[in-house]
Amino acid sequence: MAGLTLFSWQLPRATKGLALGDRGRYSATMPRQAANRSLLFAVLLLAFLGSGVQAAGSEASARESKKLHRLLDEGWDAKLRDHPEFATYIGFPGHNHLWTDLSAAGIERRQASTRTQRVAVRSIDRSLLAADDQVDLDLYLRRLEGQVEGFAFPEEEVTITRYGGVQQDVPFALGRAPARSSRDYDDLIARLNGVAALVEQNLVLLRRGLAAGVTSPKSLMQGVPEQVRALTPDDPWKSPLLAPFRQIGSQTGSQIDDEEAPRIKSAALHAYETQAAPAFRKLFDYLRTTYIPAARESLGLGALPDGAAWYAYRLRKATTTDLTPEQVHEIGLAEVRRIRAEMEKIKTATGFAGSLPEFVRFLRTDPRFLCTKPEDLLEGYRAIGREVETRLPTLFGNIPKLPLRIVAIPAGEAAGKSTIYYDIGSVARDAAGTCYVNTSDLGLRPKWEMTALYLHECMPGHHLQVTIAQSIRKAPRVLNYHDYTPFVEGWGVYAETLGDDLGLYKDLYVKFGQLSSELWRAMRVAVDTGIHAKGWSREQAVEFFRENTGQDDRAIEIEIERYLNDPGLGAAYTMGELKFRELRAEAQNLLGPAFDLPAFHDEVLRHGALPLDVLEGNLKRWEKAQTGAPNRAPAPKD
Repeated sequence: MAGLTLFSWQLPRATKGLALGDRGRYSATMPRQAANRSLLFAVLLLAFLGSGVQAAGSEASARESKKLHRLLDEGWDAKLRDHPEFATYIGFPGHNHLWTDLSAAGIERRQASTRTQRVAVRSIDRSLLAADDQVDLDLYLRRLEGQVEGFAFPEEEVTITRYGGVQQDVPFALGRAPARSSRDYDDLIARLNGVAALVEQNLVLLRRGLAAGVTSPKSLMQGVPEQVRALTPDDPWKSPLLAPFRQIGSQTGSQIDDEEAPRIKSAALHAYETQAAPAFRKLFDYLRTTYIPAARESLGLGALPDGAAWYAYRLRKATTTDLTPEQVHEIGLAEVRRIRAEMEKIKTATGFAGSLPEFVRFLRTDPRFLCTKPEDLLEGYRAIGREVETRLPTLFGNIPKLPLRIVAIPAGEAAGKSTIYYDIGSVARDAAGTCYVNTSDLGLRPKWEMTALYLHECMPGHHLQVTIAQSIRKAPRVLNYHDYTPFVEGWGVYAETLGDDLGLYKDLYVKFGQLSSELWRAMRVAVDTGIHAKGWSREQAVEFFRENTGQDDRAIEIEIERYLNDPGLGAAYTMGELKFRELRAEAQNLLGPAFDLPAFHDEVLRHGALPLDVLEGNLKRWEKAQTGAPNRAPAPKD
């Protein structure tokens, strides 16, 4: 350190004076020997001091790492304590008797706890942490900062729509809880007894929001009273709230004997009749007579008090970018124009003379594009899978061996389900991932969309990405259960475009199917931001869809309501896809002939799902490593 002298020493000067050697003779070598001894002493002293500095540094690093992991563990404990339904959903015991406290005091306590955690995490010296710990610190601090920023907006006051709310959360949580032992059933009864307080807390929040002019759009409240009413039928035992108690003792692994079952059922019925049912009847009356008649007619989040800032926050959170709603909107419009131009070229190449919407309707109705038997649709996806499997090594070096099944959705469960969707497997248990195919309503599932859908949901989309993520180091529990939608779904959309690299889009109609899927996601960006940031009416949004797609009005209405229910999320897919494409182009331009596409893809996926700016930082360092440039990990953005 400058200005600090740890020790001083000086080599003897071999000038005119000579040292007295042994045997009484003068020796010219003696000064050199003395110098060597002094140099050896200095080296030993430096090594000793260096080892002390290194040990002190190691101790400091260990101390900061221990502090970080203690805070991560505390954050996990707080997550389970503050959100006991979440603990139930993931199968974590000890919280199945509780509900989230939505009282004013409960909300304030959680917010204060989050702010305290943020202060503690900020105090950690990032420079002393190992690389993995730095990533964990960055991600956790980022999450805390986002939560604190969100406290400025009254999210709790607009949590009930027909797509979710207490009327759906309660029966779902009761149905997901374990129901085998006496303790399990006592927990369920405790939750039933707690429903009255939970519903009352929701009523307080609804009243507060209504008084402040903060409500869900009236259109999203249609059907909610009926959902609430369905929880309290004339026959109590037909209520979804008592479903876990109907067949008590008959479940596999049940520990309840015939003598104990009557006590449990009696206690459950009492909790239902005195607590849960009256509370939901009160909510039903309030919604029908007071809340819904006064709910807002406007659609966008921007119409609410401080709505512009609220939506900007939601958009940043959904896309993991710092882009403004205006910037994102323009990106969406530009993508719609680009993709439509590509689709027009294909339409022309096929010889079709009508408009683009007419071409889409032709593709959706002409019998040549439709399967006539469910097994043909299923086998079609399997055939695509076999073709992809043989070609995938040209694009990826790391291809997990976890099997992938392609099976039909059971007929009784197919109504309302997507055409195909992915259900994750388990690397730890060697359990296969599954792509479920909807083989009902074959007229809605044209052949030309199958390849893009397979690439997105199966390989190299969700199955490849999720399986690789499961194989990397185990992240702290509090950092799990956050999928970073722009990465996960953006990768899925990007995977659809890899059909070009795989040689799967030589058929013009199949390529059109990929572009149709990509256009649909770009439409989401434009319409989500159009409604919430630019004040688009429902009619404007519908007309925009009609002009650019051949979808029927019912499908358009369903899509628009998704954006109303979860502002910002509609932009996540395309923003993620564009980032993957951008980073690939940059790497190709920088590395030139040395660019290795399989290595690039492996690097993208090897860290698991990440915020887009963190992904970009990883790839910048990877590019420098490929070119031999200095490589230093930057501190996170403020």
